[in-house]
Amino acid sequence: MTRKPTKAALPPATRASAKGPEPARSEEAPATNRATRAAERRAAIVEAAMEEFIARGFAATRLDDIARRAGVAKGTIYLHFKDKESMFEELVRIVIVPVVARLTTLPPPAGSVRDLIEAFASNFLNEVIGTRRGDLVRLIVAEGPRFPSVADFYYREVVSRGIAAMRALIELGIARGEIRQKDLARYPQILVAPAMIAVIWQSLFARHAPLDAQEMLRVHLDLIFGERSTT
Repeated sequence: MTRKPTKAALPPATRASAKGPEPARSEEAPATNRATRAAERRAAIVEAAMEEFIARGFAATRLDDIARRAGVAKGTIYLHFKDKESMFEELVRIVIVPVVARLTTLPPPAGSVRDLIEAFASNFLNEVIGTRRGDLVRLIVAEGPRFPSVADFYYREVVSRGIAAMRALIELGIARGEIRQKDLARYPQILVAPAMIAVIWQSLFARHAPLDAQEMLRVHLDLIFGERSTT
């Protein structure tokens, strides 16, 4: 009599089919872990670069210094960035660009144009004066002439966007009759001048003559829009 093969006697292929398909091994978890570690290393490098740039200046900062502060090998930096310029560009994208992006995505003002500009400018001063953002802006002012590619990038990503947004708000203010000086639309830099003055003043002269940037902004807007009514 022919005996039926027992389970143990089944060939491997038959046993697999008898048990059903084996679950595929998931490679997502290891890949996710690697991506997470890489993102953490990149973030550490960017943070270290910011500290080194601010402490030493762009020109004097070495990749060795950044690697040491970040706790990584110098070669690891090249897995994420090709040079100091690309590292600085990443800093600008992370630290400065989001602030300007808020201005370019403001909704149409429900109130006056002045109210909208004053609210944004006030928040901008709070986020820049005395912060790492302000340190980066001062670094651009100080070393931009020596590194045109860095200055060009900052102009494209930050300055040109901010100027375009300010010009649009000025033109809206002119159309609504809030701004009488129509030529202001040709020079939107005037509108943001207090912010730049405050950033530079804070680093150079604040210890001699503290500057109330918010009050300076209010006086500046009074010159453009006229003094607010006190009644």
